[in-house]
This record gives sequence, structure tokens and C-alpha cells, in this order.
Amino acid sequence: MTEQHVSDTDVDAVVIGAGFSGLAMLYHLREIGLDTRIVEATDGVGGTWWVNRYPGVRTDSEFHYYSFSFSKEVREEWTWTERYPSGKEVLAYLNFVADRLDLRKDILLNSRVRSAVWDEPTNRWSVHLEDGRTLTATYVVSGMGVLSQPIYPDIPGIDSFAGERYHTAEWPREGVDLSGKRVGLIGLGASGIQVVPVVAEQAGEFYVFQRTPNYVVETNNDKVTAEWMQYVRDHYDEIYEKAANHPFGVAMEPAEHSALEVDAQKRKEIFESKWNEGGFHFANECFTDLASNLEAAELASEFIRSKIREIVKDPETAELLCPKDYAFNGKRVPTGHNYYDTFNRDNVHLVDVKSTPISEVTPRGLRVGDTDYELDVLIFATGFDAMTGTLTAIDIVGRDGLVLREKWEREGLRSNLGISVHGFPNFFMSLGPQTPYSNLIVPIQLGAQWLQRLLVWARRNGVEQIEATRESEDWWAEETNRAGEATVMASEGEKAGAWFLGHNVPGKARAFQVYMGGGQIYQDFCRQAEQEEYRSFRADLQRQAAVK
Repeated sequence: MTEQHVSDTDVDAVVIGAGFSGLAMLYHLREIGLDTRIVEATDGVGGTWWVNRYPGVRTDSEFHYYSFSFSKEVREEWTWTERYPSGKEVLAYLNFVADRLDLRKDILLNSRVRSAVWDEPTNRWSVHLEDGRTLTATYVVSGMGVLSQPIYPDIPGIDSFAGERYHTAEWPREGVDLSGKRVGLIGLGASGIQVVPVVAEQAGEFYVFQRTPNYVVETNNDKVTAEWMQYVRDHYDEIYEKAANHPFGVAMEPAEHSALEVDAQKRKEIFESKWNEGGFHFANECFTDLASNLEAAELASEFIRSKIREIVKDPETAELLCPKDYAFNGKRVPTGHNYYDTFNRDNVHLVDVKSTPISEVTPRGLRVGDTDYELDVLIFATGFDAMTGTLTAIDIVGRDGLVLREKWEREGLRSNLGISVHGFPNFFMSLGPQTPYSNLIVPIQLGAQWLQRLLVWARRNGVEQIEATRESEDWWAEETNRAGEATVMASEGEKAGAWFLGHNVPGKARAFQVYMGGGQIYQDFCRQAEQEEYRSFRADLQRQAAVK
């Protein structure tokens, strides 16, 4: 590797981001001979897993389907140690991928993108970096991820706090010593739920400020034995195929019954069995209709409430932890590792800020109503501007000066399959808005392989511009909405403040940010586009026809 190679500025493709998406894209575009560069804003490989290093961070998908299948070398040589790998282990895996596949020579670190601008006369993109450098490319691919643009709550006095203040997405790399300190936590989505058990063991007094409780599916984190790891290596293709054909992208068994067609005793037995199996097994393997039928979802809700009341010893605390305003699957279901049991600790205090909201942040802590909570440390686990936030945070400028952010503000979310946007030729998105609600590694890998085939076809057939047609955007918006409306989230998401609908970001347009129709159905649509020779990605043909 030479510095000259890495710093070339005129290339075939630029990929933004060096996380799972970026590494998969770089590998697959290089494989077909495209001179490709990743530009990465941070000083390390890992994307979301480089950014998120808060206490307790780990996957909520099991290791055997949270890794790439395309490299036999990586599959055979990497060894996982936990059923749900820690953030540190996932980061190590991604660095191993970058090294083993010799990807680093094409990665520019500390290279934050300011804008990407399409130039019609040259049929190329100019990618402008904040340090003044510019790269030009035929293709630009966003691999910026869906959960890396942090947001803070709008609370009066938020900048006045005199103690230590941290966001889970901006956690210091050197770590934070919380020993004996009075710690407050705002935000109980997936990140906050992972934070709670770990910080509770470190803090002197720990105050958890809860607005909306979650239905947390508890699990255990077994160590991966040598025998287990070898089984996964021997059956990886089978495991990956199973995940790819599952609606949620997991290697799990399909449920057999509706929750409504079995008697109460059988239903309880199934719930108990999958609760004990842990994690997403409860959401995916119990019954066929927990995500699509409100009555079925409410049966699951009451089962989890019964578990909360069973685990948490103080009845008042247990009731506060029980969601009652929305049903199970009204928002993304998080996994927990001793989350509920943590509230049995004497140093953990659950504060209800729904009935009495936070009044303000003060120099010494938080004021809830008229009650002051003195704190040394304030942690914000308040989530992300998901799906669109990374794309709207920079200026992506397409044909005739059209800015992607402004297009979506004016027209609402528009894309073809979450991959391409009309008015932005040769610009592609990995995990763009309106891609599947899924264990993300599956659509990341399949998406990179699909784009690889598309670009091979385009170059073989002399097609210089790939761009979603307007009709395809309208169709996909309609299908995304149809699929979303068929789920429990359609009625319960607003009650729950679901980020899948944009409810966690004030002022964000309300729309399904993800495709809820099933990952396997989504892949059928992708295959159909391929079989039709990508007609729905040929806006250039429409323009030619209009001229004639």
C-alpha cells in the first residue's frame, strides 16, 4: 500500500462510510474492477460500531447471522466469543474484515464529506471534503448507516449543566469513571436499555428518567464454545440462507399458529418457551400475527407485563415499567440483559417523567416538576435522526441543483427500493430509507451484491446513468405505506413515539422510514427489477422518450 494509491482523487466510485455497509460495498465494487475509495469521517473503521462505545453496547442479533457470508477466509478465521457480541468485539471483527480482505488501502480516514455534487456535462460526481479536498467519481454510494446522527432532547437549560455530560453516540474513547457518582439517564430506547444494567453496577446512585417504557425481551449471553463456532462454520451457507428468507433477516424458525387460534394454556406455554429462549426468538417465533394483529399483540403485551411484575420486586416500580399506552410491536422491540432485574438494586431509582415532565436541566442536575435531582453525570441515550439523518446532514446535490434534503422536505420520502432517488443519477444508498425492517447485515450484504450486478449490467450495456424513475418512487412510497399500515405499528407507533415513523425527531415528517413488508418480500422486488433489466432505474429512457 502506498499513500499515492489511497489519495488518488479521480476514481470510479466513492463510498461514504467505513462501517458494515461501506466495507461490503468496497469489497464488491473492487471485485468487478471499479477503482473505489471509501471516505470515512472518523479516524477508524467500524461505522456505527466505532461511534457507539457506551457502557453495555452490544448486538441484539445473535453472532451467527450478524456477520458477512461472502468471504470464506473471514468465516473460517474469525472466532466469535459471545452469543450477542459486545460493541468492542464487533469493532474488532470489522477491523479484521478490513485487514483480511486488504480493504484499508482504499479507505481515506478523517475525511468528512461536506457535499456531493452531480455534474451533468461530465456525468460525474464531485465529493467535497471538509478539509478542502475533492474526489470525483462516476458513482457515489452512501454507506453512512441508519443510526449515527445523534439527537438531543429539547429541554430548557440543557447547556447549563456543570457536571459531566455524555451522549451514548459520543462516548469518550478512553471511557468514563462513574464509580460512586450520582448518574442520571435520559432515554430508554435500545441504547438506554443496554446502558442501565452496566451503569447501575458502577454508579453510586443511578436515576433513570423514564417517559415511555418499552417491552424489553430479556435474554442471556452464552459464551460461544469451540463446538458451537465450528457448527456455524460448517453450516454458514445454510444459516445465511435461512436469515435471508426470513422477514426479519434472522436464522429462526417461522411460527406455526396465530396467537388467537390456540387456547390460553397453549399460548402461555409458547410464550414461556420463547421468552426463555431469549431475545428476538420471542418476537419472531411465538406466533404468526404478533406484528400484524392488535389483539394478538396485546396478548404478548400482557405476557411481558406479567414477567415485569414477576421480576421487579417493588410493585410501584413494576407498574411504571409496564407499557400500557401502546401494544407490543408498536415500536422496535429491544433486547435486554438483566434490564428489569436491575431495578431491584437499592441504588437504582426509576423516575416517571411522563406524568410529571422534566422542567429543566440545572447546573446541579435535573428538575422534574418541582423536585430537584442533584447529579454528577448526565447521560443522554436519546437516539438518532434515523434512516434519513446522515443523508440530510450533508448537501447531496443532484440534477439541476436539486438537494436531496429539499426534495424529501417537499415531496416526502421518495426512493426506488431505498436504493436510488429520482434526480440523483448514479447515487446509491445502502440501507437508505424505505429499506427493510431487518437484522441489518442481511440487506447490507444482499444490497452490495445487487448493486454489483447492476453496475456490471450497466457497463456491459453502455448505460451511463442509473436513476430511479418518478413512477418507481411513487410505487415504492405506496407499497411502503401499504406494508406499514398492515402492521400493529400503524396504530401503535404514534402512541409509542416510534422512530420508524420519525416520531422521535421534532418536526420530522411522519412516514414509515423502513419497509415493513418483510425482508424476503423486499428481495423479491429487487430480483424483479433485475429480471426487468432495471427499467425502474432508467430515468434516462423516460427523458429520451419525452424529447422524441
